[in-house]
Amino acid sequence: MIDGPATAALTGAALGLSAGLSPGPLLALVIVQTLTYSVREGAKVAASPLLTDLPIVLTALALTAGLSSHPQLLALLTLCGAGYLCKCACASLRFRPQAAAPAQIRPKSLRKGVLANLLSPSPYLFWGSVGAPLLAQAWDAGAAAAAAFLAGFFGCLIGAKVLVAWLTGRFGPLMGSPAYALVMRALGLMLLGYAGWFAFSAWRLFTHST
Repeated sequence: MIDGPATAALTGAALGLSAGLSPGPLLALVIVQTLTYSVREGAKVAASPLLTDLPIVLTALALTAGLSSHPQLLALLTLCGAGYLCKCACASLRFRPQAAAPAQIRPKSLRKGVLANLLSPSPYLFWGSVGAPLLAQAWDAGAAAAAAFLAGFFGCLIGAKVLVAWLTGRFGPLMGSPAYALVMRALGLMLLGYAGWFAFSAWRLFTHST
């Protein structure tokens, strides 16, 4: 599926947008910091993956590279990735609007965002089962494709959260709006498509290794 920088950037952007808008501890903290302090504080939380994800990405890539000579194990990992994407898709499709409850917490937004992201299982699950295999595939298409995948992913991941912070600061909590629910369901359908592609890739790996 990834055969060059353009498709790599689009794939990374689609996954980054979904991750950036999906409800979770980091997005909740973005909204809380924005409501309690300012859009700038919310944006600091949104930028925290730039500090936390690099070691996770490198570890996941090393593990994936070690599995390259064991296609059945790589197929199993890819199948786990399909399952994880299905789980994310179902959560998006079942999303119901609800008001965000601001909490009175002290500043130090970037530190709070870093801790929230490091202690959340989501980045480990994503990079271990989805991100690293895609990044390795992009690398096979060239260094420019790998860079495009990372730029698309992190650009949309952080950009989406910064946008939520800005809209929250301007109009109030976004997670309670019907439009947000429609966006989440559309992203859920997109994730189901990627899950199907992962399942097909796992089937191909299994059949080619036997």
